[in-house]
Amino acid sequence: MRHQTLLGVTGSGKTFTMANVIAKYGKPALVLAHNKTLAAQLAQEYREFFPENAVHYFVSYYDYYQPEAYIAQSDTYIEKEAMINAEIDRLRHAATQALLTRRDVIIVASVSAIYGLGSPEEYEKVHVKVAKGSQENRAALIRKLVGIYFERTSADLSPGQVRAVGNALEVMPVSERIIYRVSFDEDRVARIEALDPVSRAKLSEPASVFVFPAKHFVTSEDERARAARDIKLELEEQLAKFKREEKPLEAERLKRRTLNDLALIREIGYTSGIENYSRHFDGRAAGEPPHTLLSYFPHTEDGKPDFLTVIDESHVTIPQIGGMYAGDRSRKDVLIEHGFRLPSARDNRPLTFEEFEERVNPSIYTSATPGGYERAHSEQVVEQIIRPTGLIDPELIVRPVSEENSLTHTVVRDNGHPNYKGQIADFINEAETVIARGGRALATTLTKQMAEDLAEFLKKRGMKAEYLHSDVKTIDRIDILTKFRRGIFDILVGVNLLREGLDLPEVELVGILDADKEGFLRSETSLIQTIGRAARNVLGRVVLYADVMTGSLERAIGETNRRRERQLAYNKEHNITPQTIKKEIHDIAETMRSEHQKTVDELLALDTLAYKDDPKAFIKRKREEMAEAVEKLDFETAALIRDEIYKLEGAGPKKKSRKRKALLGS
Repeated sequence: MRHQTLLGVTGSGKTFTMANVIAKYGKPALVLAHNKTLAAQLAQEYREFFPENAVHYFVSYYDYYQPEAYIAQSDTYIEKEAMINAEIDRLRHAATQALLTRRDVIIVASVSAIYGLGSPEEYEKVHVKVAKGSQENRAALIRKLVGIYFERTSADLSPGQVRAVGNALEVMPVSERIIYRVSFDEDRVARIEALDPVSRAKLSEPASVFVFPAKHFVTSEDERARAARDIKLELEEQLAKFKREEKPLEAERLKRRTLNDLALIREIGYTSGIENYSRHFDGRAAGEPPHTLLSYFPHTEDGKPDFLTVIDESHVTIPQIGGMYAGDRSRKDVLIEHGFRLPSARDNRPLTFEEFEERVNPSIYTSATPGGYERAHSEQVVEQIIRPTGLIDPELIVRPVSEENSLTHTVVRDNGHPNYKGQIADFINEAETVIARGGRALATTLTKQMAEDLAEFLKKRGMKAEYLHSDVKTIDRIDILTKFRRGIFDILVGVNLLREGLDLPEVELVGILDADKEGFLRSETSLIQTIGRAARNVLGRVVLYADVMTGSLERAIGETNRRRERQLAYNKEHNITPQTIKKEIHDIAETMRSEHQKTVDELLALDTLAYKDDPKAFIKRKREEMAEAVEKLDFETAALIRDEIYKLEGAGPKKKSRKRKALLGS
């Protein structure tokens, strides 16, 4: 079937069901998730189901991204600003290389999968093969690697770098944390060794190694020359247009920028913003869609997609896919109109929804709350509302918000015990009961600021709490979830990231604050999804704070109770006693953390006690060590100490504004 929907309640094993479908289908699979955190969790789960296969993670490699834009009303040009996470970039390369070299591949991806990526044909065509016994000299091989965007260095190797060492060269592919040492005997490859990058221990002696380009956008010299000619022709056409429209400022602006970019492309083969010229490098016609991750998946001889697509939490992911194109187009139109970019910049874009549909077949949508698209297109909708653990949907309790719903409350003493008023106070009382027996609690708010304020308020009350929202870095989000599961803190406060798909079996209590504020975050779908966070624990309860019973609340409560009745009846018929899900806790951020970050974390673990004894003296000593390292030109050690100081002083993202957070990472 072309379209199918699996309507599976939270904790019913949708991922396990899909893993079995993928295994029996026997073809590569793309699993699309709507955010990086959920994608990381799914990737970990699929790795457990498929330990012998290639399961990869493909998301946007930006920790921080401010797209290029122009605000005409205030004549404000905003330059593109980005912080690339090198480790996530490595994982992206590992994903595309796996698709080009094997069939047993599962890629778990975010919506980044529909954004422009270099041509798979060019990417595959220019790889370098190094084989033992082949005719090759060191200088020529280095030139080949530099030609596919490897950087030559004499320092420690990072992914995408090569260095000469005596009569050998060492290269670290962009997709692996392994050094390949190639030794030469005159003009012949004498030996290839795979080395551990830290210990330098020999791991193996492969007969050959394939090295793929260090960038996804790869173009030969001839193609670069042709692209430069095409860009210059387009520039002349656009300048003539601006002249007819009497726009001398826009014409001069465009001429200066484009000629500067062309000079850099000729000299070094690259310029900042080169992706805006991607149509010319790819040889595409105007309006033709770009290559994306979907282009790297196998296709039949007649060009049809030959892989399975699973769209997780489809009620969110489908609208997200459909909304990417329009926003990108409107921003580019303004840049082009005012002479910041050539019209071809429009073709550096995500796929439209129609183009996405053409590039996937067949598709399975999984959700506890399927949207209109899935229901309208699916040839069958299969319900999976009985959990293998016998767990039933959580008990729902509706309580009033009351007029005292701020973060400050009067304490009323009742027989010596505090009795706080308002929804926050009630949630605290409920959470304290849950935490006392070793459980965890979630609270969902309506805004990021409310989440931060509530987490801070709970900390001041002596409770171990953290917040989680979209401004928290990808790896930090995953770290927070792992620590939450491990009990390092007990309460997690969020806005919208605590809904779809997050697997947190330790959660016994979910508090939905302001549940009667009708809107996207308190719609029927959102409420059902949030309620589901308490469905993996036999003691799961959800408190909905509402003064008014909205339509969304009534429908969400009605659907939850319908499922509870069926689940209870099934358990009774089959004599099943519900059991809390037992799930091993993995640090799913480990594969995305750089060596630098790991070293900083190790230093923190060693130094935390000394810091607590005398924070001021400790920080002063660390600053002196950092200064000494700089004097010795040991900048790597200085950077490690600097980042340790940032974390110890709380100068990271959680203590600063969102703008400051981005600057700290650079």
